[in-house]
Amino acid sequence: MNPEFHSPPLPAPCVIEQGILVNKEDMQRALNDLGQVNYYYQLDGKSQAEGQGWILDVFSDAQQATIVTNQSLYLNVNSFDYLEISLDHQGKTIVDLWQESRHLRLVSLDDWLNPREGYSQLTPLDLEEAVAEVLAARLDVQRDEEDF
Repeated sequence: MNPEFHSPPLPAPCVIEQGILVNKEDMQRALNDLGQVNYYYQLDGKSQAEGQGWILDVFSDAQQATIVTNQSLYLNVNSFDYLEISLDHQGKTIVDLWQESRHLRLVSLDDWLNPREGYSQLTPLDLEEAVAEVLAARLDVQRDEEDF
């Protein structure tokens, strides 16, 4: 007789201010609210690019690229093996995305750290939603005028 051995399930990871994420959904959640960042890209330990931009999309797709261009970041978590979260000496959040010899560092900007303080800067997504609402309202007015 072979008794079955069932080990209790491990608890889900808990990352507070610093740690490593390997689960792609966890990586997406960690990246989604960064907003505006300074980015630093290294390949084989050598600096390739740096700048400032907005994270406009975070997704998981085996066929699409991570794209950083025109102050816009489109991040595919499948482009990276893991994500490391840390804080610098000033308390800024640092997110490092790693894949073999590729390293993309994202540093959140000061004015984006605490959205609860009433900071009212529009993000590109907010602007896109507002434009969509204005266009929808304009179409409604045109339809109403056509009915008369």
